[in-house]
Amino acid sequence: MGVKLKVAGWLVLGAVAGALTTLQLEATARNSVTQLPIEELQQLAAVFGMVKSDYVEPVDEKKLIGDAIGGMVAGLDPHSQYFDKKTFKEFREQTTGRFVGIGIEMGMEEGLVKVVSPIEGSPAFRAGLKSGDLITKIDDTPVRGLSVDQAVKRMRGEPNTRVVLTIFRKAENRTFPVTIIREEIKLISVRGKVIEPGYAWVRVNQFQDHTVEDFAKKVDELYKQEPNLKGLVLDLRNDPGGLLEGAVAISAAFLPTDSVVVTTNGQIADSKATFKASPEYYMRRGNTDPLKRLPEAVKKVPLIVLVNEGSASASEIVAGALQDYHRATIMGAQTFGKGSVQTVRQLSADTALKITTARYYTPSGASIQAKGIVPDVMLDETADGNLFAALRVREADLEKHLQSGQGAEQKDEAREKARDEARKKLEAENAATALRNGVPKPAPEFGSAEDFQLAQALNRLKGKTVLVSKTAIERKAEAQTN
Repeated sequence: MGVKLKVAGWLVLGAVAGALTTLQLEATARNSVTQLPIEELQQLAAVFGMVKSDYVEPVDEKKLIGDAIGGMVAGLDPHSQYFDKKTFKEFREQTTGRFVGIGIEMGMEEGLVKVVSPIEGSPAFRAGLKSGDLITKIDDTPVRGLSVDQAVKRMRGEPNTRVVLTIFRKAENRTFPVTIIREEIKLISVRGKVIEPGYAWVRVNQFQDHTVEDFAKKVDELYKQEPNLKGLVLDLRNDPGGLLEGAVAISAAFLPTDSVVVTTNGQIADSKATFKASPEYYMRRGNTDPLKRLPEAVKKVPLIVLVNEGSASASEIVAGALQDYHRATIMGAQTFGKGSVQTVRQLSADTALKITTARYYTPSGASIQAKGIVPDVMLDETADGNLFAALRVREADLEKHLQSGQGAEQKDEAREKARDEARKKLEAENAATALRNGVPKPAPEFGSAEDFQLAQALNRLKGKTVLVSKTAIERKAEAQTN
């Protein structure tokens, strides 16, 4: 199926984008005109007519139909989705890693947009925005009261257009305007550095169009800087997934050629597939193999893979493959558990349908769905324990999640209670910290000197003592009961 689907369109997977997605450029789905329930369709038409004629005010017919399709698909599982014009555009931006804007990684703080980090080389970077800056106004619109999506929409726009941001810089206790010209932004999906002589760290934030090339370039740079690497840490924490070809390629960088990386299985013929660690499964037409630039030592370098509850889909495929072949030691926390396959078919030039069609499996045949990858070594987030893990939602916590087919997780009432208690505790601690210091202590940045899990990974590579978690346990799948 791998070659066939590449001809048809995209192969995409991710916690947000969908686990394994193929974008097929046909307007009609298979068997779409067979066995239609006539009576129920007549009821649907009757309801449509009543809403159109009797509702208190005129309604948009196209919106009604779009909402009907969206409701029908949303009732299936958390990852099947109808894409209208807006959401389909966002979906394509997410998978390509390109959009028009100012170029910041952002969050919200006290109702304001917080600059987590300006993207290197972006308009925001060149304009001098810094990590921790707060955006109080976008043009003439106050940010306080806007949702994240509303703020993002106002900062994005057409290329070469101007946006004026009002910045409050805490460190300098001053407010000032910054004028930025929007341009196309390419997200950086791979970072890395030599941490200390003999040991390097590579982080994949998300699997996007240029991730494989960026990964190969970064690892090549690290080997030129440190030719005799004794150990490498591949960081997939909070990586929500992305393009399947990226997951296959990153796995292939460390595995023998033609090793099975992932298999898929579903009801239709195209969903039954095997993807291997060879160029035909991850290369694009006309391109050279980006992994050719990697030194042979990559295949044998001692390897640690860091994962957590936010590692989903494509990152779970990589972790699962490297774990099954005993190529790497997986450390961290049990992953998200996004192991379902979606197919995306365009319905028109601007709309599409994403629908679950299969599950995917690690080389040993284990389903990732609703379970995830269990690390070889469980680690806490910090030296003080798992401060935020209980708050994170995993696949098995989602309503209507697909069962694994190998013993399904039920609703974990104990985890629900633990999450509520942890949330209340964190809120109380943050309130107390704010009274003392004015701001709560943030979580350590991945790759920094304060990164506790990275320090434990380095200890493992060096043969030193690892401070394993004394509380984290595997969330076992339970048999479904009637």
